[in-house]
Amino acid sequence: MSGAGFTVAVVGAGAVGCYYGFLLAKAGHAVTLIGRPALVEAVRVSGLVLDSAAGTDSVPVRATTEGSGVAGADLVLVCVKSGDTEAAGAMIAPHLAPAAAILSLQNGVDNAERLAAVLGRSVVPVAVYVATEMGGPARVRHNGRGDLIVGASAASGRIAAAFTAAGIPTTVSERAVDALWGKLILNCAYNALSALTQLPYGRLVQGEGVVACMTDVVRECGAVAAAAGVPVAPDILDQVLSLSSTMADQRSSTAQDLARGRPSEIDHLNGYVVRTGAALGISTPANRMLHALVKLAEGRFQA
Repeated sequence: MSGAGFTVAVVGAGAVGCYYGFLLAKAGHAVTLIGRPALVEAVRVSGLVLDSAAGTDSVPVRATTEGSGVAGADLVLVCVKSGDTEAAGAMIAPHLAPAAAILSLQNGVDNAERLAAVLGRSVVPVAVYVATEMGGPARVRHNGRGDLIVGASAASGRIAAAFTAAGIPTTVSERAVDALWGKLILNCAYNALSALTQLPYGRLVQGEGVVACMTDVVRECGAVAAAAGVPVAPDILDQVLSLSSTMADQRSSTAQDLARGRPSEIDHLNGYVVRTGAALGISTPANRMLHALVKLAEGRFQA
């Protein structure tokens, strides 16, 4: 890795990738976004734009649709949807520098493992806590938070220091996978319900019976995690419910996917809990129902 700063490639320039790519570029790191053609054109015209409580700002970055965009990068942030993990790995594998650090900034708990299997090299899991949404190609809106928990690796200390200096609060942890499970439980409680109603979290929890439904989902997730040997914070339900105030205006990524007619990550959220529960002999009816309803909603776009 270079001494002056990171050369960064962001694979999957959606809301998460664009947000962190913006902050790193603003801090002086060389950033390349890998995304769709519309993003590449928008970056060419206006750069990468961030809307936040502080106002609107833009920063120049490179952008491409090609996996070769990771060539020469010493830090690769993989931010694609969970269902695209293997395809993204295959796309970038021939172009990765031997010493590149690869981080998975994705929902779900097994993406780093799946990506490592494709690449044949280690991938650092990262738990992401940020509320963002796209306002158009290469234009991201920040609604809250932005902190990361990065798994331990030889490069994690330097990465965390650079991220923190760029305005990204970052903690290194040997237990990053436990943090991913905690994030999974939050997502299982909110994502499907927000998607099916298209409501932000603050309004969502005011609905009749919603808190009781979330409680059932959290209890099932906790039972599956315990059976899998993963510790869950005793106050996890309180953490889940508090999100409705700290991210009151946020709609889930699943809600944003359904609104755009795109496949969601529900198979890797509630669906993952259902599959893992079945393998471990744990019943998960609340998660199963939410998974089934979102799959039905997705089916409207596949006629």
